[in-house]
Amino acid sequence: MAPIAPEILTSLRSIDPSATFTLSGSHRVTSSQNAVYFAKMCRTLNERDQFFGESESLKAMNDAAPGICPKVIRFDELEIPNSGGAVMISEYKDMGGLNSQVAQILAKRLALEMHDPERSKQATTKEDGTRQWGFHVPTYCGPTRIENGWYDTWEEAYGAMIGGLVDKLEGTSSEVVKLGRELQSKVIPYLLSPSRLRDIEPVTLHGDLWSGNVGADSSGEPVIFDPASCYGHNEFDLALSRMFGGFPSSFISTYHSYRSKSEPESEYEDRQTLYEVFHYLNHAVIFGGSGYANQAATRMRKLISKARA
Repeated sequence: MAPIAPEILTSLRSIDPSATFTLSGSHRVTSSQNAVYFAKMCRTLNERDQFFGESESLKAMNDAAPGICPKVIRFDELEIPNSGGAVMISEYKDMGGLNSQVAQILAKRLALEMHDPERSKQATTKEDGTRQWGFHVPTYCGPTRIENGWYDTWEEAYGAMIGGLVDKLEGTSSEVVKLGRELQSKVIPYLLSPSRLRDIEPVTLHGDLWSGNVGADSSGEPVIFDPASCYGHNEFDLALSRMFGGFPSSFISTYHSYRSKSEPESEYEDRQTLYEVFHYLNHAVIFGGSGYANQAATRMRKLISKARA
């Protein structure tokens, strides 16, 4: 039986001082009180920021849709000289894979709960009563750091998200970088300006919603995890589900049976293409090569051509 790291044990004892704890597997910890936890630790500043972004994202999603993701129980920063680290403890969920029934339940919960603007109102309302877009800490979409911050419009927030990825691609593909800058300057103001996309409000996003980040608990309820959250346009969360398979075709139609497409509805597919660009650019950052960069470039050219017309 593998020992539990002392730092993790300290955090666990803060939760239940009278319990003893047993580690089974890499992260599953069972207490003598029959509580089961997911526990992990890191020892670098970058990983600490990644853990914190994940922790804050999970909290935001649970606030909007209780139980839709693992509940964070404890986050403790570690005092490591000349470095950093953290311990994160969350509830442990035994999960199976995504299937059609789970996807339909998830679509409904996203549409009616997590993507309900009223449920993110407290987190996004400024003192003057207006809403803001973005997130209060950096998050990580895979290994890619997204700086986030607060913005007055979704146009600005998404422009910054795209710009951060284009910055990371500087020196790899001049064509993709050039197209990315034109996307920022022409397409995003065209499709996402408040005067055009008038009736949207910030909602809690998962931010990296592909089939590998979705499961079902023992009762058949959907569970989403490994988020890169922000408060943004609800349609952004749908784009990745269309890209790499894994989600049944009924997922999108079920979602929109509960939450309508934003107006102008005639530009829905263009917006989805625009949101797909983020993920293709991110994959280009992560994996390199020309495949994902070319996928992003094809979509950017199409959108830029429309914006110029």
